Amino acid sequence: MSDRTVVRWLLGDDQPGICYRTLTELEGRSPQEGELRELRRAIPRRGWVAEILSTRRRGGWWCSRESLYRPKYLATNWQMLVLSDLGVDRTVPAVRVSAELWMRVFAARGGGLGGNSLGHADDRRVARTMEWLAESADPKGGWSCFGKGRNLDSWEGLSAFAVYPRSRWTPRMRRCVELGAEFFLERQLSQQGARYAPWFRTHYPIHYYYDLLVGLETLTSLGYSDDRRLRPAAEWLRGRRRSDGRWNLDAIHPDVEGAVARWFAAHPGQRPSPLAFEKAGRASKMITLRALLVQSRLDGVVTAATG
Repeated sequence: MSDRTVVRWLLGDDQPGICYRTLTELEGRSPQEGELRELRRAIPRRGWVAEILSTRRRGGWWCSRESLYRPKYLATNWQMLVLSDLGVDRTVPAVRVSAELWMRVFAARGGGLGGNSLGHADDRRVARTMEWLAESADPKGGWSCFGKGRNLDSWEGLSAFAVYPRSRWTPRMRRCVELGAEFFLERQLSQQGARYAPWFRTHYPIHYYYDLLVGLETLTSLGYSDDRRLRPAAEWLRGRRRSDGRWNLDAIHPDVEGAVARWFAAHPGQRPSPLAFEKAGRASKMITLRALLVQSRLDGVVTAATG
């Protein structure tokens, strides 16, 4: 396939969320165009978004009203993350109700809402979350799920800033992003300890895991496309491209090795239930879109340097 043929594949009417993101983010079309407005209205009516919303309870939650986080990866937290990835926000009534429930519950636990604002960038609770992220970062840059230290899984904090309007960044936030990005760049996105095979496979949904496409997506969206230290990961991404121009979904989470895999083996009841929308080992619209977006940012730097 040529690049245009790949884009036409992404524009198929089976997944209006993917189509909308392709047109607005990859093709640069304005969301205000009449065609785009109509397409946006179609997102909740068919495809993966419709599937997710069909299992939503009337109170705004999935699986359990008592916990919006468990069971992994089927509860409200995980479903809302995917909805955000597919271009819906609070303009959809059902999503607005679920987002309010989600923010109310998580805001009551110290401010940590995550980066999935669903159109709530002007909400004080989201602003407080971003302040909390900057405050809780390691002084050298990055975060840890366990409160101390830092590791490559701290991409989540950076990804929140990637979608938070730059006009709302405080000096502390800006410095936090600079240090966090440097933590990844000085490791060329993958050099932390022994080589970890899952980092070199593509996944969706991502949940809280890390892989090289996640790293490239986050760093390029933050404006680091011209940093030479991205080159090894960029070469890896180019090498993963199929002969037909698309990219595969390599694995579904939890895709783990080492100590985590051994823990799950010893505690099978704690192993999360996979949440999947495409089949592993096959061409993936979500992976292809994400990879093309990364590639366009990297190519834009080359074009600007040689133009």
